[in-house]
Amino acid sequence: MSQQDPRQAALDALPALAEAIGEDAAAREVRRELPFEGFALFRQSGLGKLRLPVEWGGLGGSLEDVFHVIATLAAHESNVAHALRIHFDQTEALLLSPRTPFNELQIRRVVDGAIFGGASTEAGTSRPGEITTRLQRDGEHFRLSGRKYYSTGTAFSDYARLNVQDENGDAAVAIVPVQREGFRVIDDWDGMGQRMTASGSLEFDNLLVHADEVTPRVQSTLTGRHGGALRQLHLVTVAAGIVRNIVADAKRYVLKHGRPVMHSTAPTAREDEFIQQVIGELSAHSHSIDALVRENARELERSAQAIRNGVANAEALVLEGALATARTQIVVSKLALFAGERMFEAGGASATSRAHNFDRHWRNLRTIFSHNPLLHKARVIGDYELNGVTTHLTEGKVF
Repeated sequence: MSQQDPRQAALDALPALAEAIGEDAAAREVRRELPFEGFALFRQSGLGKLRLPVEWGGLGGSLEDVFHVIATLAAHESNVAHALRIHFDQTEALLLSPRTPFNELQIRRVVDGAIFGGASTEAGTSRPGEITTRLQRDGEHFRLSGRKYYSTGTAFSDYARLNVQDENGDAAVAIVPVQREGFRVIDDWDGMGQRMTASGSLEFDNLLVHADEVTPRVQSTLTGRHGGALRQLHLVTVAAGIVRNIVADAKRYVLKHGRPVMHSTAPTAREDEFIQQVIGELSAHSHSIDALVRENARELERSAQAIRNGVANAEALVLEGALATARTQIVVSKLALFAGERMFEAGGASATSRAHNFDRHWRNLRTIFSHNPLLHKARVIGDYELNGVTTHLTEGKVF
């Protein structure tokens, strides 16, 4: 492919970008230093518009390209990769949704380099997913007061996508500038892992929301259902990158710090057969996870193309995409968490030194795989396989 192709140029620059974003990442995790500089580098790369078509001003990338970017970033800095989740979900929605004036504005913003964050969830409701933040009419426009939680990436973003109720109590989306007066980002995320994703609270104090910044929100469309699978695969792909980082850290430790195990006759750690076996297992797990993610990305690309082109079997392909993503998530969770624990066998007690901060990998993985109940996913897949039941696969909720 020609070097003049902007998409290929951006992807070719990705390894260096990821390395720069990940510089000193383990130490920054200890300090809980949010990756504002990493996001500035990502914004400059142009990869935020990767998914939009060339004729729209984007790079025309596939979902395989998108998830390649996410995994590569996560292999160096999992917080940055994770915190881009809403942004890539937003660009996918723009690609597959009607070209309304509201969506045209967001497309122009992405093409101009803007990054999107936002939040849906609210703490303190009786059930997950309940929305109580409601727009109040103020002349031609609206005001919003209230609080959101799990606002992943919003601190680093230019615009926030907020799930709210409109003045009539119907589901709506408002997209507003993060820097607007009355919009406050609170860094109160205290999870044990993915500590620097800025996944804490948003507070709205009589926030002005213009009438043209609001649009109805419908969950059960094919685009909405496809987006649910996309958001889940994004998490899995971050885990894939973390496992790549586990392999790199384990190898680096063995080569720079390792010693043979007590009962080995090997002169060095790198020649110790026990340690070689550990590294081999880690490498195999990472390879398998990458293959699963890559195939899943191709499956979601097929459903995206079907939606965009209005083909007759789009419904069936979206269902297959949801099933594939749930299956992938279940298997990758087991492979990844095994890797996060097994890496310590390559170094013994010395590998647990806080100076290395290797425990961050397991903490990050466990946090990622706590987002949704994996046992529920397995049950739903089983119900589908045995009885053809698709309720949770098609209702449009996060799955």
